This record gives sequence, C-alpha cells and structure tokens, in this order.
Amino acid sequence: MLLVVTYTREARRDLRNVCRAHEGSVVRHFGRAALLSATEFGAFQALRLREKHGLDVQLERVRPFEPEDAPARVRAAARAYEAREADSTPYRQFAAGRDLPTAEQLRGETL
Repeated sequence: MLLVVTYTREARRDLRNVCRAHEGSVVRHFGRAALLSATEFGAFQALRLREKHGLDVQLERVRPFEPEDAPARVRAAARAYEAREADSTPYRQFAAGRDLPTAEQLRGETL
C-alpha cells in the first residue's frame, strides 16, 4: 500500500478529492492521510499530489502488519495482557513477576 500524508489545507483538499473520485484505489482515508492501493494507478494519484504540492505531501510505501511479523514473546505478552482480570492494570504492573518482557524491553527492540 501507499501512504499519502498531507501537511497543508490545500493538499488535504486535493487528497480528499482524489479519494472521492477514485474510491477503487483507496484502501482507507484518514483525513490528513490515506492508504492507496499499491497499483500503478495508486502511485499515479500519489505522485500527482506530490507534484502539485511538493513537500506538503509525504509518500511512503507500507505493508500490512501481520501478527506473525512480531516475535512469539511479543504475541504471548499481548495475549496474556488482554486476558488479564482487571482492565485497569497497567502493563508494567501486570508483567512484573511474570515471564513476560518489560515495557522497556519492548520499547528497545526493533521489529
């Protein structure tokens, strides 16, 4: 997918117009940003916006995040944390004394 992020009112307006006119190429629209399909037409629309608005439009290629992309210990920690008894328990407190990575360990590791 292609992520298009706009930084000015004019660029947002044009992104909105592209999304309305070419719904088939839009995966998701978020107001200031949109995900366009990774097709040549999606790239064409993204590049049109960049040509017109320059650096007021940021373009990135993204790929979906699948659970299998995360290490098993991270998946296990998320599963255990969401199965906790008290919803108000912060992760730091929940992970203490368990065989789970700390929040600091998770923050320090790149996927």
